[in-house]
Amino acid sequence: MRNVKELYEIWKKRVTEKELADELTLISGDESKISDAFYRDLEFGTGGLRGVLGAGTNRMNVYTVGKATQGLANYVLAHYNGAERKVAISYDSRINSRLFAEKAAGIFAANGIKAFIYKSLMPTPCLSYAVRRLGCSAGVMVTASHNPAKYNGYKVYGSDGCQITEAAAAEILAEIERTDAFEDVKNLSFSDALSGGAVEYIKDEVLTEFIERVKQESVVKGETLDRSAKIVYSPLNGTGLVPVTRILKETGFENVVVVKEQEQPDGHFPTCPYPNPEIREALTLGLQYAENLGADILIATDPDCDRVGIAVKNEKGEFTLLTGNETGFLLIDFICQMRLKNGTMPKNPRMVKTIVTSDLAEMIATKYGVKTINVLTGFKYIGEQIGLLEKNGEADSYIFGFEESYGYLTGSYVRDKDAVDGVFMIAEMFAYYRAKGVSLLDRLRAIYAEFGHYVSTLECKQFEGAEGFVKMQEIMNEYRAAKEVEGKKVVSMKDYSLGIDGLPKSNVVKFVLSDGSTLVARPSGTEPKLKIYRCAIEKE
Repeated sequence: MRNVKELYEIWKKRVTEKELADELTLISGDESKISDAFYRDLEFGTGGLRGVLGAGTNRMNVYTVGKATQGLANYVLAHYNGAERKVAISYDSRINSRLFAEKAAGIFAANGIKAFIYKSLMPTPCLSYAVRRLGCSAGVMVTASHNPAKYNGYKVYGSDGCQITEAAAAEILAEIERTDAFEDVKNLSFSDALSGGAVEYIKDEVLTEFIERVKQESVVKGETLDRSAKIVYSPLNGTGLVPVTRILKETGFENVVVVKEQEQPDGHFPTCPYPNPEIREALTLGLQYAENLGADILIATDPDCDRVGIAVKNEKGEFTLLTGNETGFLLIDFICQMRLKNGTMPKNPRMVKTIVTSDLAEMIATKYGVKTINVLTGFKYIGEQIGLLEKNGEADSYIFGFEESYGYLTGSYVRDKDAVDGVFMIAEMFAYYRAKGVSLLDRLRAIYAEFGHYVSTLECKQFEGAEGFVKMQEIMNEYRAAKEVEGKKVVSMKDYSLGIDGLPKSNVVKFVLSDGSTLVARPSGTEPKLKIYRCAIEKE
């Protein structure tokens, strides 16, 4: 049984950082707050760490980051030799992101592992690219993606530039669990490691190479594009400003206005407390800009620039937000059209999508002769499939991967979703249809007319703390025993915790219901939420 009070007292004695020490003093005597901060170690899995900033074992701080980094360092030392012992590091705009990144770099250096770190904040896909470009054995991205400002996180990547697999995560976790956060973590100050050459800044040319590689994803060979559209772009105070505005400008999209209040990095996200392009509230300011400026399209990327959301004008001149599924439908349809037209469709083309992404995407792909590979939720599984295709000499057969949560990737140059690529592909698609007098909504309606109007919704139910964690497990068990869901009979149910369809075990259930609709339920891997995905064909 975990002794929460004992852990709390140890931390009170050992913590030297004033902010964390003050927080520990502040919660003295408050058993519920102490319990929430220490009832478990912050969970480490294939997504690394993610949690609320603060003091405690269940919080993101320099000690939990240090412990995780020492565990990862032990893993690298066990599996790689000599010059292979290199790690790439990047970070976003969140509170303490740079601090955690530099802390990690110093720990790697103290363990004899060369650390390469970006000089300034940089998107997640740029980290994935750097891992392979620099021949690293691992990578670390300090980010909590689209979570609220009180969160931060620590994603771990393998030598393939993909987030670590279950096997690697389990081995690293074992190393972390053997590590005492106060006694076992080797430390070297970032400044000493940098001046001594054990840490090195990643050269600017790596970003330039990344941008050039994204440009190669263009599928509009010889087509007429109307690049004059007025684009409003928001990086949501994150990492997207430099790479996104750069690729748009370098590919001829000159009429771009950046939302000023959300332009510069700011981990407090003052105008968008929940910086997630999936939700309308995060885009409110961007929509105001778009309406006031008479823009044609609004594009926004999340803080670590791996997700992208868009809004386009409808017939009334009002802006309509597209869901992640809808943008994905348009992109796979567009990519297939262009590749077939210009002769660049590979021999055995593949699209990879997650099981919670709408099945309509697979229908569209099948129409064009593209095989769909379905994987568990998380882009790491899409990246894993790209790697498998590459090992089989079929890397070129991958043409698109996406998940309904606004993540897209068209090439194999990285192993994670890439909003820089997503913005570029969306802009070219928009410009292609604009030149023909067709809106994205027109094209989407044509897709629905052909296949049926699939409507997808996502409901997130919040469950905070230890009690919330238990409650989510209870609800999932209730789902597994259900014969009827939301008043509809269950026609079939897939329980992915059993390891079905050739996929790893995962706490996910998927129902086909009596009216033909589907429902998928799963606990989030990054937030205290239960996610419910619904999909149905809308009747005329």
